[in-house]
Amino acid sequence: MARYIEPVCRLCRREGEKLFLKGARCLTPKCALERRGTLPGQHGPSMRDRRSKASDYSLQLREKQKMRRIYGVLESQFRRYFREALKRRGVTGAELLILLERRLDNVVYRLGFAPSRAAARQLITHAHLNVNDHPINIPSYLVKPGDKISVREASRKLKYFKELAADKEDVQTPNWLTVDRATLTGFVNALPKREDIDVRLNEQLVVEYYSR
Repeated sequence: MARYIEPVCRLCRREGEKLFLKGARCLTPKCALERRGTLPGQHGPSMRDRRSKASDYSLQLREKQKMRRIYGVLESQFRRYFREALKRRGVTGAELLILLERRLDNVVYRLGFAPSRAAARQLITHAHLNVNDHPINIPSYLVKPGDKISVREASRKLKYFKELAADKEDVQTPNWLTVDRATLTGFVNALPKREDIDVRLNEQLVVEYYSR
């Protein structure tokens, strides 16, 4: 399976904003965006200079790339999500975001079981999680209302999950999810709505990009 193996901080610098690809590290002074004020590449131009010269096509492309990178989806798969969103009755851009939010790796991240979506993908592919008490190792699995996401019984003995269950810090989950940290179990209450999705994206630019 193809995947991005380069430093992910380059992606944040390329988009000129934090995409939170490394979880809590992005909130510390170690964040590459805090330490460097230029785009990737030798003597790259400043992020402000690049934005001031952006064309309509460039803005659309950058928004598409930003959405794709936030959710960790490669181009071919992202196009499939867009084609699926086109078939739905709602607003295409919002339907695209809802499909991406329903990915199992995103839900695991939203429930607070992983510090980032990349970490969530690793937990899923290593078969640490169940959906409706059945093991699922496919990060792109789309959850639906009524689904239960839980940590496998054998995996609860691992240090990572013991510390996670013992952590009393409140986890801010979106309205369409609920979580019980003590039992490491989450529930999908409903499909997400656009107002429930707290990513800074202009999905209409993505629709315009693919509608050229």
